[in-house]
Amino acid sequence: MQCVPGYPSGLSRLAVASFAALLLPVPAQAAEPVDVELVLAVDVSLSMSPMELDIQRRGYMAALTDAKVVQAIQDGVHGKIALTYFEWAGDGMQRVVVPWTVVANQADAEAVAAKLQAGVPNSARRTSISAALSFAGDLLAESGYSGMKRVIDISGDGPNNQGLPVDGVRDLIVSQGITINGLPLMTAGGAMSSYDFADLDTYYTRCVIGGPGSFVVPVHDWSQFPEAIRRKLVLELAGPLTPIPARYDGAEPSVLLAQAGNAYDCQVGEKMWGNRSWMWDSR
Repeated sequence: MQCVPGYPSGLSRLAVASFAALLLPVPAQAAEPVDVELVLAVDVSLSMSPMELDIQRRGYMAALTDAKVVQAIQDGVHGKIALTYFEWAGDGMQRVVVPWTVVANQADAEAVAAKLQAGVPNSARRTSISAALSFAGDLLAESGYSGMKRVIDISGDGPNNQGLPVDGVRDLIVSQGITINGLPLMTAGGAMSSYDFADLDTYYTRCVIGGPGSFVVPVHDWSQFPEAIRRKLVLELAGPLTPIPARYDGAEPSVLLAQAGNAYDCQVGEKMWGNRSWMWDSR
C-alpha cells in the first residue's frame, strides 16, 4: 500500500499514538479509606534513660496488641486504621521505625509489635517538638490513605528547646484538620532530672495539642505508661464526636482536655535551654 505523502505509515502512526499516550496525565490512585490515620511520635532525647526507652517501646507494643484496642479498631466504620511510628529528638532527628501499615485485626497488631521489638531506640540530643510535629504532618500528607480522622499522638518528657516555636507549628497543623494529642512524661527518672519541667501537662495542653477533641494523658510514674497508652489509643480510635467517657473522670492516669484562656509562655523550654549553664550540653 502506498503511503500518502505527509501522512505517517501504520508503524509510524503506532509510534505517534504511543508517544501521545505518554503525554496524557496518569489518573491518581484513590487513597485507601480507613477510620483513622494515626502517627505515633515518640521522644528519644538523651534525657531519657535506656530503661525508659525500653519501657516506652514495650508500652506501645502492649497497647497496640491489647484486645480492647483491637476491638476499638474493628468497631470503626471501615474496621481498620493506618498507623506509622517514628522516634524523634532534636530538629534534625526523626526516624521512622514502623512505616505506614494497615491494622485491622490482632495479627496486624502483632506484626506492628514485632517491628517495634526488632530494633533498639537510639537517643539523640535536644528536644524539638515542633520539628516532630512538622515531620508527622508530612507523613500524613504522604500516607496514601484517606482517614475519617487524622491524629498525631506525641509523647515527650520536656518542653520544646530547639527549632520553630511549637505553638505556631501546632496551629498550622490543626488548621489542616489534624488533631494533636499528647502524652507528657512527668516521671522525673531521666539522666538529667534537673531539667524536669513541673507543669509539663499544662505546657502540653496550652502549647502542643489542638484540634477537635484533643487531649493529654500525663504519665507521673512509669508503671502507668502501658495503661496510659492503651487508654489514649482507645479514645483516639473512637468516633470524631465521641466525648471522653465518664469512667475516665478522676481515673489514673487522667485525661486532660486542651486548655485556653490565660496567657502561657510557650517559649519556656527555649528560655530554659538558653540558661543552661548548670547542665550538660547534651539534651
